[in-house]
Amino acid sequence: MSAPFAIGIMARAPVAGETKTRLIPALGAEGAAQLQRKLTLQALQTAVQAARQAVVLFTAGDARHPFWAECTDRFGVRCIGQRGAHLGARMLQALQTLLQTHETAALIGTDCPALQPRHLIDLRDGVQTPRMAFIPAEDGGYVAVAAREPLASAFGTLDWGTSAVMAQTRAALLAGGWRAGHDWAELAPLWDLDRPADLERARREGWLPD
Repeated sequence: MSAPFAIGIMARAPVAGETKTRLIPALGAEGAAQLQRKLTLQALQTAVQAARQAVVLFTAGDARHPFWAECTDRFGVRCIGQRGAHLGARMLQALQTLLQTHETAALIGTDCPALQPRHLIDLRDGVQTPRMAFIPAEDGGYVAVAAREPLASAFGTLDWGTSAVMAQTRAALLAGGWRAGHDWAELAPLWDLDRPADLERARREGWLPD
């Protein structure tokens, strides 16, 4: 019998020069890597509060980085390497992995410090009737997705990492015969921390120290 709900976190190893590259001009390579570490730990704390121990970290970058062992020790989560030719394929594979043992799965990244456990509970509840639910990002992407029956074409060769992603996802869902509000739901948008201009907002709202 499947367990009710699991959360996967898509995360990259905090290696200087390889992560949070858009923020390197503002923070430096080491500072950007430290921010990645902080955001990943925060995402883990949020996910564990929402789904207890049904949390999996889908890792990218250095598979032997000691940070992954730290995450396992601190939060009791499993680490699984991401697989797929592009981000959408890796996300779909992660969701499918979680859905092998759970009725509903959610997937988040590490870029949204505003994401709270209540948002993930609302996301879980958002797929009681719809097959998928999203938390859009203010910049045009999305910060979280939950699914009972993910539509593979919604994770195809979209312009991942751009402001077009949510619109392209909606178009893929409609092209697959899905109906907005019936087959998929959208919650209120949140903001994510991707660019130097976002750092000031993160500090102003208390997510980062001055």
